[in-house]
Amino acid sequence: MRRFSNSKWIPYIYLSPFVILFIVFGLYPMLFSAWIALHSWELGTSFHQMEWLGLANFEYVLTDEWFYHALYNTLWLGLAAGIPQHLIALPLAALLFRMASKKRHILLCFYFLPFITSSVAISLVFCSLFSRDFGLLNQVLAGIHDWKLAGIQPLSWLFPEQAINWQDSSHIRWVIAFVVFWRYVGWNTLLYFSAMKTIPNELFDAATLDGAGFWQQLRHVTLPTLRPMILLALTLSLIGSFQLFEEPFILTSGTGGSGQAGQTLAMYLYSTAFAEGDFATASATAWLLFIILFSLCNLTRRINQKDYL
Repeated sequence: MRRFSNSKWIPYIYLSPFVILFIVFGLYPMLFSAWIALHSWELGTSFHQMEWLGLANFEYVLTDEWFYHALYNTLWLGLAAGIPQHLIALPLAALLFRMASKKRHILLCFYFLPFITSSVAISLVFCSLFSRDFGLLNQVLAGIHDWKLAGIQPLSWLFPEQAINWQDSSHIRWVIAFVVFWRYVGWNTLLYFSAMKTIPNELFDAATLDGAGFWQQLRHVTLPTLRPMILLALTLSLIGSFQLFEEPFILTSGTGGSGQAGQTLAMYLYSTAFAEGDFATASATAWLLFIILFSLCNLTRRINQKDYL
């Protein structure tokens, strides 16, 4: 028993379940994706029917206008939903940090609830809220438009008379951005709040003695100290925006909306693989998505190293 416990193979035996699972469900699919990205292959056909294409699939994706359209939508949603998240989450976390322990824990639970709720359930709820004919939002807007005061409608000029088609290309991106913002602002608040717990109280006490108010402490004490967490949160938001799929897919009923205004890169990849059956081109798209994300994350790391923030 002692000889077995001192065996040099014991660590590898404990690691073997993870290594096996990683190779089967992680490394092998990744390498296989890279391999079929260089071939012509469709689901349901034999591997022997693969035809070597080299970089032709990558060239096709890079010359496809819908790829750039989906890239633009992804970047637009990342900025429209991501920037407000952090602009609100930072001061919100600072306010929670100054509250009594019992109150802030209750509020944090409410703020964090959308993040742990199923994205499919959230998207379905907002899909019904933004419905053109039966949505609650259009009914509220119509009620405000028809509201009368002394026989006149003072707000009729401000609110539309007709029901708004939220699936229209001019609205759908804003709807998706709002849903993503609502879901993840609590997550970022929790991240910043957790990081604020590591800031020494002496810094806040010294700032208070110097006459610094809430916003001065946030700017000169909290933000410089939270720089590593801010960069981490921004990186996570960046990665999440490029992986955005469930919300736009359900809100647009899988079509991408009018004029594909709500189609993200993840939806473009999905439609290429499962709607068109072209897994080779979809794999090339996935690797291009990886290259873009890797480059942007590396840029974030360089910004941190060069002390821009």
